[in-house]
Amino acid sequence: MPQLPAPAYPAEVRARLEADAKEVIARYPDSRSALLPLLHLVQSEEGYVSRTGMAFCADLLGLTTAEVTAVATFYTMYRRKPSGDYQVGVCTNTLCAVMGGDAIFDRLKEHLGVGNDETTEDGKVTLEHIECNAACDFAPVVMVNWEFFDNQTPESAARLVDDLIAGRTVEPTRGAPLCSYKETSRILAGFPDERPGAVEASGGAGPASLIGLRLAKGEEPHPRVVAPRGEAARGGRPHDPSPSEHLSSHDAPQQTSASDPDHPAGPAAEEGE
Repeated sequence: MPQLPAPAYPAEVRARLEADAKEVIARYPDSRSALLPLLHLVQSEEGYVSRTGMAFCADLLGLTTAEVTAVATFYTMYRRKPSGDYQVGVCTNTLCAVMGGDAIFDRLKEHLGVGNDETTEDGKVTLEHIECNAACDFAPVVMVNWEFFDNQTPESAARLVDDLIAGRTVEPTRGAPLCSYKETSRILAGFPDERPGAVEASGGAGPASLIGLRLAKGEEPHPRVVAPRGEAARGGRPHDPSPSEHLSSHDAPQQTSASDPDHPAGPAAEEGE
């Protein structure tokens, strides 16, 4: 059905957003190229891309609202309705599903009492399944506001959302410390993360991502990529993860080929050997 024009932002909100938007637009030789970060900017204001936000972007960039809507509805990182402080995405693509992603998603739906793309009544958590988190080597993976929580189980994922709802400190496996969805959207709009140490904490790829490269170079693989909590390798000293191997308190210990001393990871043999 036809809708009335979207209401405008209050004057003080528009003035603040317009100042930020002009800073974003100035980065691009063609102003319409600024649409993606501007959509993140308006999302940081309301927690989703509202009709008001889309009209604001169209006005500043000289686009039609239809053109802006076409972009906002194409990319799944833009929310189209009010959502929670924490966007919890469960990967249900091939490898994560095989490793337990479907079971995690089913457990969280039951545990939170919501379906896909729905938000808990307290407005804390929005749950959705994600096709791929690009972290197959840490499967199954859950993301919260686009930060990684690796090697999950239904039980560890349930503890994770309970901690989020209770306001307890939650530490990602890799990447910067967790912040709210609105704060994340502002960072994605291209504004600096001003929290002390947040940028340095981002780090690089984890050991599981690099093991293939090390094998290709003829290096010995790291003996333990995912270390069970409180356990030492048989016959060895306890493994103290380096910053690049940081493990979240919400990781679930996994007996994988890299964490089980009885089945160390190594180059695959040729067929018949």
